[in-house]
Amino acid sequence: MTMRSAVLVVVSAYLSMCGLHLTGGVRWMPLAAAADPAEEPAEKPAEEPVEEPIEKPVEEPVEEPIEKPAEKPAEETLATSISYQRQIEPIFRAHCQGCHQPANAQGGFVMTDFQRLLAAGESEEVAIVPGDPAASHLLAQITPAAGQAAMPKEAAPLSDSEVDLIRRWIAAGALDDSPPAALQYDQSHPPQYARPPLITALDYSPDGKWLAVSGFQEVLLIDTASQQTVQRLIGLSQRIESIQFSPDSSRLAVTGGSPGRLGEVQLWDVANGQLLMSQQIGFDTISGSSFSPDGSLLAFACSDNTVRAIDTLTGQQKLHQGAHDDRIAACVFSPDGKHLVSAGRDMTVKLTEVETERFIDNITSITPGALGGEVNSLAMHPERDEVLVGGADGVPKIYRLLRQTERKIGDDANLIRAFPVMPGRIFSLAVSPDGKYLAAASTLDGDSHVAVYPYDSPGELTAELAASMAKPVAERSAEEAKQVNSHQAQVAPAIS
Repeated sequence: MTMRSAVLVVVSAYLSMCGLHLTGGVRWMPLAAAADPAEEPAEKPAEEPVEEPIEKPVEEPVEEPIEKPAEKPAEETLATSISYQRQIEPIFRAHCQGCHQPANAQGGFVMTDFQRLLAAGESEEVAIVPGDPAASHLLAQITPAAGQAAMPKEAAPLSDSEVDLIRRWIAAGALDDSPPAALQYDQSHPPQYARPPLITALDYSPDGKWLAVSGFQEVLLIDTASQQTVQRLIGLSQRIESIQFSPDSSRLAVTGGSPGRLGEVQLWDVANGQLLMSQQIGFDTISGSSFSPDGSLLAFACSDNTVRAIDTLTGQQKLHQGAHDDRIAACVFSPDGKHLVSAGRDMTVKLTEVETERFIDNITSITPGALGGEVNSLAMHPERDEVLVGGADGVPKIYRLLRQTERKIGDDANLIRAFPVMPGRIFSLAVSPDGKYLAAASTLDGDSHVAVYPYDSPGELTAELAASMAKPVAERSAEEAKQVNSHQAQVAPAIS
């Protein structure tokens, strides 16, 4: 039975119970009115007033709806009007759960599990006492005094409206209206796999000792010498989008979240598997993590078309850029850490100055068709201001970050190299630590392809070549176009 049929059956059954009949889908009429009026004497309509049809609707609908709300206690009204799932839990998720989850239970208090939310932490004071806001320790912690609140720690206090909503929810009985939850995973209850999980991200540590691989709601930390899993880093994010080790290999950044629900940035201590930081941002997964060269900043791409960077010690936001017109897939710092490159579904690669948070330029210029689709991956050369770009057009390309020619509409003067097209879309790129090789991976119809090339592009342009590249593509002479195309296509054969 289709949903529509099921609805019609239920509606028809209900109407029959009410003495109503559906005729032709155009109007409703009482079954009692189906008698033929032509057979009734003329006096009967006057002798038998329509008292039943008139009085019943007046007596029943008017008196019942007015009296029933008055009979309900105030507590029941509050409980049904404030939803834990829709109103309360999103506040806890945004402001509290980063520091109060199984992987990082500060103060011995966990807020990601409802039963533990009602219990006490190390203070031994019960956090939430249903029906009694005054006895609820959590409410005392989040209520500001002179503009300051004990929690959230080292962050702005909750708004007055949020605190009041939580207070009223507790007073109404602190009910949990969440649907039955799926299994909750933590270090004591890790995911169990019936088959190998989908790998969405991986990374080698710069010192070569570790390989980090994504799983479901976790990252597996593998010792490269023994090839054994030594840590299972389980956070809140069901889907892992990106993984990156810090430059000194001591920390691991993980971005992801739960699609359509939350985005999360995690920072882990590699040596002991401790969760150092968890920030929940937005309502969809976060991707494209990148450490600055000195490890002091962590940049990532958010679902709201912004790229952001936070201080890796304090979690304080240091950069927020909203120049993109669509979702961002990747970001990467320049070798000196002064610039951040970002790219995504708007088919652009953008350059931002980190210190001022200022958008500088479209690295790919605004040439129509310079990129034939969304950009999925970026990789920076370790020493040069050059970035490897790959996406939907299947062509790995090397661009310089800073212009050597005057910016003109229609040019693509920052393009250094365009490699042979790969099957399908490029989803992953890498440049070797010594800058001598580059790798690109693409996928088409379930088959993946990896190509490795020598990274042998020249860093500077000759005066003659620069003059040709400074012209818009449509204005170059045949000889100039040949010269530019020949330069950009000087690619050594793939070695793998």
